[in-house]
Amino acid sequence: PTLYRACKGQERAKRVGFDWDDVSGAWNALESEVEELKAATQKQDQNSIDEELGDVLFSVVNVSRFLQVDPDKALSDSTEKFVRRFAAVEQLARERGINMIESSIEELDELWKEVKKHE
Repeated sequence: PTLYRACKGQERAKRVGFDWDDVSGAWNALESEVEELKAATQKQDQNSIDEELGDVLFSVVNVSRFLQVDPDKALSDSTEKFVRRFAAVEQLARERGINMIESSIEELDELWKEVKKHE
């Protein structure tokens, strides 16, 4: 899996001293990569967008390594949480007779906040 490969590559670099002293370096790198991704999206250059998004994801993995969080498990848990909450939003919309397709994102976000509040 790609997340695992990113972790292993970063650990290998760490073993030879090619690593930040602490998480602040990883945070700074992540912030820099996010800015580069934003710039690529403004230029609407799909190749650059793809590359920069990959760099953002790689940087997130690096932050997770410093925080001693398994990025695959964290992403899996977050995905499950999203799926559970979204199903609850759909149920709430059905109960209230709300057509989600015809609703604004603001209306749907209110349902989301309500579901999240009750978890």
